[in-house]
Amino acid sequence: MSSVKKTPLKSKLHPRNRNREPYDLKALVKTVSELENHIKPNKYGVESIDFANPIAVKLLNKALLHLYYGIKNWEFPDDNLCPPIPGRADYLHYLADLLMENKSNKIPRGNQIIGLDIGTGASCIYPILGVTAYDWNFIATDIDANSIASAKNIIEANESLKGKIELRLQINPNSIFNGILNVEESIDFTMCNPPFHTSREKALKGTRRKVKNISGSTKSNPELNFAGIGNELITAGGEAKFIKTMIRESKSYGAQCRWFTTLVSKQDNLNNIYRLLKKAEVSEFKTIPMGTGNKSSRIVAWTFQT
Repeated sequence: MSSVKKTPLKSKLHPRNRNREPYDLKALVKTVSELENHIKPNKYGVESIDFANPIAVKLLNKALLHLYYGIKNWEFPDDNLCPPIPGRADYLHYLADLLMENKSNKIPRGNQIIGLDIGTGASCIYPILGVTAYDWNFIATDIDANSIASAKNIIEANESLKGKIELRLQINPNSIFNGILNVEESIDFTMCNPPFHTSREKALKGTRRKVKNISGSTKSNPELNFAGIGNELITAGGEAKFIKTMIRESKSYGAQCRWFTTLVSKQDNLNNIYRLLKKAEVSEFKTIPMGTGNKSSRIVAWTFQT
């Protein structure tokens, strides 16, 4: 494998992100040897990962998690969504900044900080990154029992995660916080990457567009390069309805949680989200821009506390 040509910093990533530099492919291959089979020159002639291939994407993210976060055992079914580590880490860093506002500009670390991850998935990625980057504790929820079982296996396979993440199955798929948070519990933040497609057809259309941008392929039924099963990508009403439910339920738990947050993929949803937050009479809300590569997103955060 030849040496990597240097490219500029991934400037959209948070300053504390461990993957702002171009990927060190040689170091990553030493961590996960199978990755070498999926490295080839991109359209600029620079050695890169085949990002249109879901197997290559999963191997890359396993290597990133191992090399930069010390997580050696990260196994979950290939059908489940494989999260891109740099982008997922950014959410945690912006949450740390949000919590830091009330901590005299000192980043809060340690198990006194407790976060709630809504829809943790089979990969359990947000709690893993929060534990390894900031030593926070987590409650991680999902509506899928298989995803909870997968996350449990990952936690048990990595010593640094044991005792740091509590898994809870949400038995009512129409609820977010109800049935999860107990009345005596207090948490510092919630986080969520909502399923944003309203149907399988729209998910497939989005995949076609993504694969075409990456590889130029125009397949009518391409593989999801980050994989993903139904409830990870699709929900009735899309992310707009999911976040509407989240805002409505959050009002009942306002005294127990400092910051409620969620990713918002579609900018067109923001005005309605702001309207719902004002209707819920939150004390404060803010939008935090974030993005990786050519993709832009944002975090919306709100609180009922002063």
